[in-house]
Amino acid sequence: MADVSLRGVTKRWSSFVAVDDVTLSIADREFVVFLGPSGCGKTTTMRMIAGLEDPTAGEIRIGPRVVNDLEPKDRDVAMVFQNYGLYPNLSVYENIRFPLKVRKVDKASHDRRVRRAADLVELGPLLDRRPRELSGGQRQRVALARAIVREPEIFLMDEPLSNLDAKLRVSTRAHLKNLHHELKVTTIYVTHDQVEAMTLADRIVVMNKGRIQQVGTPTDIYDDPSNTFVAGFIGSPAMNLMQGEIAGGVFTGAAVRIAGLTTRATGPVTLGFRCEDAAVAAPDGAEIAAPIYSVELLGDATMVTVRAGGALATVRTTKTFRAEIGDPVGFAVRPETCFLFDRQTGERIR
Repeated sequence: MADVSLRGVTKRWSSFVAVDDVTLSIADREFVVFLGPSGCGKTTTMRMIAGLEDPTAGEIRIGPRVVNDLEPKDRDVAMVFQNYGLYPNLSVYENIRFPLKVRKVDKASHDRRVRRAADLVELGPLLDRRPRELSGGQRQRVALARAIVREPEIFLMDEPLSNLDAKLRVSTRAHLKNLHHELKVTTIYVTHDQVEAMTLADRIVVMNKGRIQQVGTPTDIYDDPSNTFVAGFIGSPAMNLMQGEIAGGVFTGAAVRIAGLTTRATGPVTLGFRCEDAAVAAPDGAEIAAPIYSVELLGDATMVTVRAGGALATVRTTKTFRAEIGDPVGFAVRPETCFLFDRQTGERIR
């Protein structure tokens, strides 16, 4: 088992900066998720930890060792990729066993290790099958077992669920969560899916344009975003963000007026609030009043969206709510649930 430490890690290709001065400590046995949009630098950071890319600057440590100059095979990490990379001519058993053969591990331990890895991902009855006989979720579990059988210090997982359908993603997430609980191996997981990040991570590292935007537990990231990027990226739906002016603790914008904000800020700001922190109300006297833009029934709740000026705002309400697009509606927004951000920098105003 090992911790991972990055100090000032940077990756450039000519004038393009893919990863910009990243400093991060990952504790032993921690499950850390790198989260961000495509091109944000999360996969490049993982590839540098694995040794598949060389950092332009900075230091990478796995445990007590500086690994910048070590080959990938000498770093004792196991990777699970988006594409399963299984050998179609080999059985599930032989696919899982393959890393042991390559690394010349004592043959007497192969069968025990393969069957243990297969049992951990519930593949025990499928060991004689070929990959073509498996579902997508089962193939991904073979890839996981192939990483587990190595018994590495670090697991690196690069968007391993992105090729699965929605139902399989949910069940495979549960496998991953339970697997980490059982194995207690340091795990670094890359995804652009914030639901995966929120459900799997001990801590989330939110990245954008090669830089870390915020590091924290899922609760910290959701409840206390540090800037508008994090606020607008985390949550399903994301935080409502509305532009306007603030003076004397009163925020005003297009079709919006929220009083009672405890801040000394004045001038142009961005105000944010979560969909569950507001309520549908009559238009008269509500903090937001506008025609309904869309109504989405989710089964257990209804999402009501309005367009206020140039911004969309969504509130979660009861599953019994009924209205038509274009009907006038109000949103009651409590000032203590609101966030304020600097309009220019996007940074949180505290």
